[in-house]
Amino acid sequence: MTTSPSTSPSTPSWLARPAARAWRCAPAPAGVRDFHATLTGYAPTPLIELPALAVELGVGRVFVKDESSRLGLPAFKALGASWAVHRVLAERATDADAPAGPLTLVTATDGNHGRAVARMARLMGQRAHVFVPRGVHPRAVAAIAEEGAEVTRVAGPYDDAVRRAAEAATAPDAVLVQDTAWPGYEKIPGWIVEGYSTLLAEIDDQLAAAGAAGPDLVAVPVGVGSLAQAVVTHYRGRPAGAGPALLSVEPHAAPCVLLSLTRGEPVTIATGETTMAGLNCGTPSALAWPYLRDGLDAAVSVADADSACAAGDLSALGVSSGPCGAASLAGVRVALRGDGADERRASLGLIPAAVVVLLNTEGTAANPSAFTM
Repeated sequence: MTTSPSTSPSTPSWLARPAARAWRCAPAPAGVRDFHATLTGYAPTPLIELPALAVELGVGRVFVKDESSRLGLPAFKALGASWAVHRVLAERATDADAPAGPLTLVTATDGNHGRAVARMARLMGQRAHVFVPRGVHPRAVAAIAEEGAEVTRVAGPYDDAVRRAAEAATAPDAVLVQDTAWPGYEKIPGWIVEGYSTLLAEIDDQLAAAGAAGPDLVAVPVGVGSLAQAVVTHYRGRPAGAGPALLSVEPHAAPCVLLSLTRGEPVTIATGETTMAGLNCGTPSALAWPYLRDGLDAAVSVADADSACAAGDLSALGVSSGPCGAASLAGVRVALRGDGADERRASLGLIPAAVVVLLNTEGTAANPSAFTM
């Protein structure tokens, strides 16, 4: 990997790759949604139609997948964490050499994933140790601690927290439950990605119930790219049809996927400060990278102010959205409005009747804006 500053003037804010729609991959495994249905409090999260946004964006219909309350937490991350912890514990139960007693689930987080791992550890009788990098809101850190986890603050960025967590997980009674992968550490991140497939299966059912064809465009906020990998797998794992255009959205301060796509190889960047704390990641997941490289139609980066505006607009329309969740709307606005919008629409294959799905990955309680610190 190469390293570049995220603020480089050569970094584009938009990249289109229309050939990605023809790429295909294996589908997600069956049984994940059935597992989630056994969890106390499971219910599909809402898919909310917002006609006002359809008018603004010049498309047929706009739906927001609202993950502001998922399994009792204010973000989608519980889907991946629960499935991965379930698989870890099931595998450990068959290992005659595994130490007796509770296991310590170790992870690094920008907020939502760590709280989800801590919640699953508590519910399943295990311990949790969560490493938190700089820039995460104190209320988000406190919420992790309230789940019963040991919390270690790290002075550096997210990548530093991941390294610290990996070191701590070498203890015999510990296991790393991280939502990013690197060579040699891929199985558990893969389980986390599989867990996110439930969200996308719900969207299929909900669009059908709403009488909506498509979707034609799906916008997904991106940190290390694990959720985006799940999105690509879901829509590119189908044998027939071109499938929707898939748009990744990142902060200007941390566009590791956008820059990697631009260069054609995964790069590590020096991230800046952003209110989109959950997206403030400097290195794409090694497991996600081939899916992002081959399956994303477009990538865009957005400013904090754009995300804040989108969050406010979603709130006015009745949708609770934190800075990361609102990034999807901010990114679609960049793509479909302003100078060059006709060319960008054409690259996405959008017609006036297009159906757009925005993934609102968190509510306001997940990672409060830095402006409220």
